[in-house]
Amino acid sequence: MNTQLSVNINKIATLRNARGGDYPNVIEFAQRAQEYGADGITIHPRPDERHIRYKDARELRPVVYTEFNIEGNPIQKFIDLVLEVKPEQVTLVPDDPDQITSDHGWDTIKYKHHLQDIIKEFKKKGIRTSIFVDPDLKMVEGAVATGTDRIELYTESYASEFAKGNKKIVKLFSASAELAHQLGLGINAGHDLNLNNIRYFKEQVPYLDEVSIGHALIVESLIYGMENVIKMYQEKLKG
Repeated sequence: MNTQLSVNINKIATLRNARGGDYPNVIEFAQRAQEYGADGITIHPRPDERHIRYKDARELRPVVYTEFNIEGNPIQKFIDLVLEVKPEQVTLVPDDPDQITSDHGWDTIKYKHHLQDIIKEFKKKGIRTSIFVDPDLKMVEGAVATGTDRIELYTESYASEFAKGNKKIVKLFSASAELAHQLGLGINAGHDLNLNNIRYFKEQVPYLDEVSIGHALIVESLIYGMENVIKMYQEKLKG
């Protein structure tokens, strides 16, 4: 099956914010990423708006003609933003306010009722929901009860171990994807995936609907250019 590539443009906003002003322009880069072959655009606004801002989400909506995916911790401000912007997908991530980046998935058993209530609100607006989970079969099973449409497998551990030469860890992700598919869930994945490790992950993890890649893709674009990098990812995902 084809796996969709969603480009996370948070790092474009980080670069912009470092100097103030509006250069580089996140709207322009979202448009370019889509023109170059991205299947979607992902943003992850945080409460302090240190990279993508809530204003960006509103301005991106009219120009994202592929799939718009908004990630974040479902505090009320985030929920209100998503309900207003109405992206094709919302990905719920259990971030702490001061985290530099996401570092764990949901405890889908402990937070079942919390997630159920939030997901119901998004489904009323026709927004597909995904929740961030670790490659843990109990957490995958628990995700079903929340009412989510998909899970997003948190892939930091895969990327870290792959870089050390340990490919066996991918079995955790394969098993999680198999179970999720059996339970009727779609499967996304993201965090620290890059041009070196994406092909093996795609080959080993079945039923992979979508990957969201930001930091590595932007760094790789500094070397090869964004158009080339997006094409390289697409070749590895669909080749």
